[in-house]
Formats: sequence, C-alpha cells, structure tokens
Amino acid sequence: MSPFSAEIIGTMLLILIGNGVVANITLDKTKGNNGGYLLVNLAWGLAVYVGVVVAGPYSGAHLNPAVTIGLAIAGKFAWTQVGGYILAQSIGAALGSILVLMMYRDHYLATDDDGGKLGTFATSAEIRNPITNLMSEVIGTFVLLIGVFFITNPTFEMADGANAIMGLGSVGALPISLFVMAIGMSLGGTTGYAINPVRDIVPRFMHGILPIGKRGKSDWGYAWIPAIGPILGAAVAAGLYIVVV
Repeated sequence: MSPFSAEIIGTMLLILIGNGVVANITLDKTKGNNGGYLLVNLAWGLAVYVGVVVAGPYSGAHLNPAVTIGLAIAGKFAWTQVGGYILAQSIGAALGSILVLMMYRDHYLATDDDGGKLGTFATSAEIRNPITNLMSEVIGTFVLLIGVFFITNPTFEMADGANAIMGLGSVGALPISLFVMAIGMSLGGTTGYAINPVRDIVPRFMHGILPIGKRGKSDWGYAWIPAIGPILGAAVAAGLYIVVV
C-alpha cells in the first residue's frame, strides 16, 4: 500500500470511529444516546489507535496535517511530501464523514437538534472567545506533538524494510492513543479538542452537502480556530524539539 493510500484509509477510519461515537451519543433513538463525554474521549483515542495500526507501516500514520507540518518544521519529514499527505488526509476525512452518514442516516433524519447534528461533524466552543478558544487548540495540539516527538525513539520499520517516514506510527499506536484520550479528558472541555484541521474542516464542509435532513448552519465563522490553532501548536512543539534535542 502506498503512503498516499495509507493516509486516506487511516484518516477515514479515524473520522468514522471518532465522529461515529459522537453520532451515537448525540442523535436521537440510538443505543448510545446520552452516553456522555467520557465515551467520546475513549472512542476518539481508540479511533487513533485503529488508524495508526492500519496506516503506520506504510505512511507513518500522520492522519493529521498538524502532525505532518510539525514533523516537517522539525526536519523529520520532507516538505515536498507535505501537500500530498494533507490531500490524502482530506480525502480520508471526507470518506469517513460519508460512512458516518451511511451508518446513522435514519437517526439524522429522526433528529431535530441542528447543533447536535453539526457536532457529529465538527467542533465548537462551549464559551465563544476567539483568544481562549484558539489557545485551547494550540495547547492541545502542542501536547499531542510532544507525544509524537518524545514518547519513544522516533523510528518505525516500514513494511518494505526502507527507512521510516516519521509520524504517529513512529511512537506506537497505544501510547499516542492514550495521549489523545488524556487530551480529551483534560483539555477538551472548552472546544472539543479538534487538534487536527482535517478532523474539523473537511467534515464541516461535508455537513453542508450531505443529505442529513433538516440542518442548521455549518458555523464557518468558528472554523478558522480548529484550522489554525493545531498548526500553531504543532509549530511550537516542533520548535521546542529543535531546541532541546
């Protein structure tokens, strides 16, 4: 499998499982309705685990433009490959959003809560404050990238025996999934911890075009925060890595 295909499939699984649990606890008449925020944290961590296990041996399992750009800033990933990785991640996020709709279409149609429907695609702030909301995403992604850089020795044996492409796969699936769970439980209460631009921006776009029945606005006025905040957080983490290593 090519790195491009691996990033598509890994990100697709990430969004399918991650946004799938939000749909399960939010949409009407589901088995998991009102399952609670802890369930979301656990499932998103496991979503990362699944995506990394599948994509890691082939692409390094970035699954996140913030990871790709952070590694490139730190000199651990070629800038010439950044665009291709982000394109693949975006395609995967779109496919994952479609699969969530296919799984829960009847429940979307049975749900009247426009905000709840949007929440199955994209993040939002509990208290709107652009400065603190942005800082939440910066700090959350900073912690994620610290995990990517420092959990273990950054090497990963590729399936073909070639040198590893740096990424989430380099630190192992379980540690980074636990990192994501911890970020969600401790730092996610303000904005829903996008910590990944394509996890928010692409599904937000899909919210506006997929047949989910009655829908409200996609809240593009907020979208710049989960788009820019994670990149800033990744840049800060990469800068720290350059200084201390």
